[in-house]
Amino acid sequence: MTPERLRRLRATLARRQPDLSVIMDGVHKPHNIAAVVRTCDAVGVLELHAALPNNRARDTVRTALGSQRWVNVREHHDGEEAIRAARERGLQVLAAHWSEQAVPYREVDYTRPTALLLGTERTGVDATSAAAADRHVFIPMMGMVSSFNVSVAAAIILAEACEQRRAVGLYDRSRLSEAQHHDTLFKWAYPKLAEHCRRFGVPYPALREDGELADPGRFNFQLSEAIRRGPMQ
Repeated sequence: MTPERLRRLRATLARRQPDLSVIMDGVHKPHNIAAVVRTCDAVGVLELHAALPNNRARDTVRTALGSQRWVNVREHHDGEEAIRAARERGLQVLAAHWSEQAVPYREVDYTRPTALLLGTERTGVDATSAAAADRHVFIPMMGMVSSFNVSVAAAIILAEACEQRRAVGLYDRSRLSEAQHHDTLFKWAYPKLAEHCRRFGVPYPALREDGELADPGRFNFQLSEAIRRGPMQ
């Protein structure tokens, strides 16, 4: 790894927001998934939660999410499970959903720990997930259409969250725990090795200050032994 590459990875990590997240509940079109994840990366989202659709699109979604490198992805069985996970981390859950209680998206404080809940491309956030959210937000429309594409809506709302957080200095210093920083840096710097570690249950190895493996001999032995035993179930 070049020093320039390592500096860029660390600079990007320093701007990641551990308390700004996205929940995709049933979103299944690969191009929309890719667009949402790209926006997450652009505004510094560390982690995205995906409630996978319970239909034939499930494998397609998993494949699309598995190709994402710069945003950590967590899979869930349904939206309620993903919302519970967000709440356990102290995040307010904002559903991009029109209702009588919905407020314009700019009227919300995104400097608070926040998860943005997005529904399916066709029907939006379902009733169960909408009821479980803390608040509903909407984007005022000036034309004949009643809503934006899910990836466009995500970009508009997350851009507002980014601006609010930038204004109060939340991007000015690293906010990640030591474990979050180490694990994410290793996955970014060594994606193939990270995948082997995940598949065979090997802890991510320590890194030196220059980004190289601290003890490559020991790590290679651990990984070889794990591969010999077979993948984790």
